[in-house]
Order: sequence, then C-alpha cells, then structure tokens
Amino acid sequence: MKAWVFYEPGKHQFEAVADPAPAADQVMVQVKACGICGSDVAYHYGMSSLETPNGKGPLILGHEYTGQVVAVGESAARLFGVGDRVVLDPVQYCNACAVCKRGQPNLCENKTVLGVSTNGGFAELSVSHYTGVHKLPENVDYVTGALTEPLACATYALQKAEVHPGMSVAVFGMGPIGLMMQQLARAAGAAKVFAIGVNDYRLEAAQALGADLVLNTRESTSPFYCVDVKAAIADATGGAMADRALVATGAVPAMESALEITGRRSVIVYFGLPGDDARVALPALQSILWDKTIRFSWLAPNTWPAALDALAGGLIDTKPLVSKTIPLEDTVKGIEAARTREGNPMKIVVTPS
Repeated sequence: MKAWVFYEPGKHQFEAVADPAPAADQVMVQVKACGICGSDVAYHYGMSSLETPNGKGPLILGHEYTGQVVAVGESAARLFGVGDRVVLDPVQYCNACAVCKRGQPNLCENKTVLGVSTNGGFAELSVSHYTGVHKLPENVDYVTGALTEPLACATYALQKAEVHPGMSVAVFGMGPIGLMMQQLARAAGAAKVFAIGVNDYRLEAAQALGADLVLNTRESTSPFYCVDVKAAIADATGGAMADRALVATGAVPAMESALEITGRRSVIVYFGLPGDDARVALPALQSILWDKTIRFSWLAPNTWPAALDALAGGLIDTKPLVSKTIPLEDTVKGIEAARTREGNPMKIVVTPS
C-alpha cells in the first residue's frame, strides 16, 4: 500500500509499505478520510514527540479517520464484517489496568494511539483493535465521520461544563473544536454564546453559526476587535458575567481571561494544551468568593456514541469545519498549510481512497 511515513522532523516519505494484516482482535479498513489535526503539525515539525519508545518514527501519522472494513480477525468478526462503514477511536485503552477499572480509561497508562504510538490513517489501509471501531450512521459520510474524534473530545468538555438551559457560555479559541463546542453549548440550551478568538475568518464562522457576541482580542483592525473582554461580557450579561467558559486553546492569556469573565458559581473548563512550562495566574480570592469551579478535559472517554448521534441528528453543522479535501500524496502539503494558515483553513481532510 501507499502511505506517508514520518521518520523524524524534516524527514518523511510517501512510499510503498507492506500491507497490514489484522490480528484476531483487529479490524482492517480501507481508509476513506483522515483529518489533519494540530498535533500532526506538532509532530511533523518537532514541536512535540511521538508516543513511540524513542519519540520518533518510522510511523504513519493520522488519527482522525474513517474507512470501510476489508478484513476482520476471528474475535472481531463477532461485531464487524467486510463492507461495514466505520470510524476509528484512535485512543485504545488496555481496559485491564487499575485506572481503566476505576472507570477512567482516558488516563490509562497502557494505551496505544493510532497515528501517535502505532500506525494511523495517512495510508491506504490501517488496522485497529476492534474495541476502537464504531459503525458510522447511514446518513454520515466518510469526510463528516472523520470529525467524530474531535467532536467526541468537545463533547466530553461540554459534559464537564454542565451547560444548562438559559446559561451564557463563552468559548475561547474558534478552531474546529471551538466551533463544535459553540454548537454543542447551543444544543444544550445556552441562551447566549460568546465566541472569543484571534483570527477573523474563524470568528466569522462562529458568527455564521449563531454566536451572540464575537470578539477578536488581537487584531486591532478587526471589526470584532475588543480591548476589554471582561467589560464586553459584563455588558452582554447585565453584569452577571458568563456562567460557563470553555477554553479550546492552550494560550495562557485566554486561560486567564476565562477566569476574569466568568461569574458566580461558574464553571471553567480547560481543554487546549499549553506549553510544558505554562503557568496560569489565578485570582484566588475572587474565585473563592464567587464559588467557581475549574475543570480540565482530556480526550474523550465514553463520548463516542453521543458524538456520532450528534452528527447523525444534525446538531453539528460540519460545512464550515471542513476547508478542503486532498489526496493522500498531498498530505504533507496539507500539514504545511495547516501550520501557515495558508488559505485560511479550518480542517483539511486527506482522502486516500
């Protein structure tokens, strides 16, 4: 088969490699669509290490992907058959350690991750443990299905935020996951949704998706430019401030701003990944006096069925989220465009088949 093989930062190759073969507990798929994630960019340029023994390849990247089943192992055949349309959960837990048995599989230290510690979806074929395979709803196409992994992560963050009808919700970072969070918050009953970011083209997408207030905190020439986010949120909420804040960026200023613009008994959920040495300054007394709750969201434990139902039910408008599809041989060009933001991309999806 053909695949993009990553060796180390600056060293990668589009080449023919041996076809994988499914073990008894695995499913093999012909990859149909694989999204390019920010972490793929980080691995490609050496900003983050792989979860392989040496942190390098050779490894096939790509962890947001769908496919059609072409072979199944003996154990997997109980649940899947050739021709099934599926999406892969890349984070595959051991389901046997003490952490998994406590119901905390996203914290499993024995997990493998497709495209991060074992071969993933920037290839014509891929294998997965059958417990990480989900059937796609009939009305969800392969490209849309490739958004399931980020949507499952967004769903977990929304669950931790506990959004209730009538609340005001601020979302920081309006990339694909932030835009998904915005839509999930509205679907959960949020009366007001505030979109806060630094790129106009992404904020325009948030506005088109129904954000009540759109704020650009960086670009002074932006029609959405806002010098004082706290004052803007106070004005929009009659002084009550936001009930919930979801931070889909690892930028420390956004993480700190979320603490400033939230009100009494608010919940702040940190989702985006900051740098290794990042520190967030906490207004401790005010947070105590206002009885705030700060939570952290990591991966997507037990949220895949909900995410697939949200896609099938039309709760998420995916059209603004997918910028373009590209063939497998252009994967690295797509990764480069995702880094440079050439053409104002949201999500670039590789379509090997």
